[in-house]
Amino acid sequence: MIDAGQHLADMRARAPLVQNITNFVAMNVMANIMLAIGASPAMNHAHEEVAEFAGLADALSVNIGTLDPEWVIAMEMAARVMAEAGKPWVLDPVAVGATALRRDAGARLLALKPTVIRGNASEIIALAGADSTGKGADTADDVSAAEAPAQALARQTGGVVAVTGKVDYVTDGSAAWRVAGGHALMPRVTVLGCSLTGVVAAFAAGQSPLEATVAALAAYGVAGEMAGRVASGPGSFQVAFLDALHAMTPQDVSARARITAA
Repeated sequence: MIDAGQHLADMRARAPLVQNITNFVAMNVMANIMLAIGASPAMNHAHEEVAEFAGLADALSVNIGTLDPEWVIAMEMAARVMAEAGKPWVLDPVAVGATALRRDAGARLLALKPTVIRGNASEIIALAGADSTGKGADTADDVSAAEAPAQALARQTGGVVAVTGKVDYVTDGSAAWRVAGGHALMPRVTVLGCSLTGVVAAFAAGQSPLEATVAALAAYGVAGEMAGRVASGPGSFQVAFLDALHAMTPQDVSARARITAA
């Protein structure tokens, strides 16, 4: 069994520097979430420094939410540095099936073999080249519909694929796990999913990608449950969630994580 609390403790002990090439909507919230859980986030995408900074970082997260062609080039530059150094990078293919620009970016980044791909069911289905019913960044597919595409993507990249939803599904193309948890208010607060991608990258720095991804999702879910007990709506939930990420202990996560083999 995966001990998510121990993975949290190990991540906090390293306080990994995570480079995040993410969207404009996510930057502030994502940085605060990563700080609260114990990582060290950096947000940069300029061509003049992105590769150099990737050489300094312990992990990279890439999010195509507010995309333009220049950002795609920066994403590729940073991902290549990570791959050459054997350091993890995580792809969040936001709304990848919605437009030609996103489909092209998704294909180019997929070819660089991300260590982990984290997306909702519709995004994973679209990235795998199948027809999805997503609307923009919102999923309209069940996690179960994305399990076979996730396995195919994992085998194609040699990495890990996480399909997040009411019950998450994580696979490396062979082994698979389900992670329950979280709270119904989480989808009502923008970019909590985007921020999770950075948290996955932090956990993956120096740890087994499959176990690290499962542990990151489990810890995030525990924090969501803790926040939900005191929040009265989306606004108070966001504040409570930051506080829960900061306050939760490895023992809390180990006791409350809901992880099962798939």
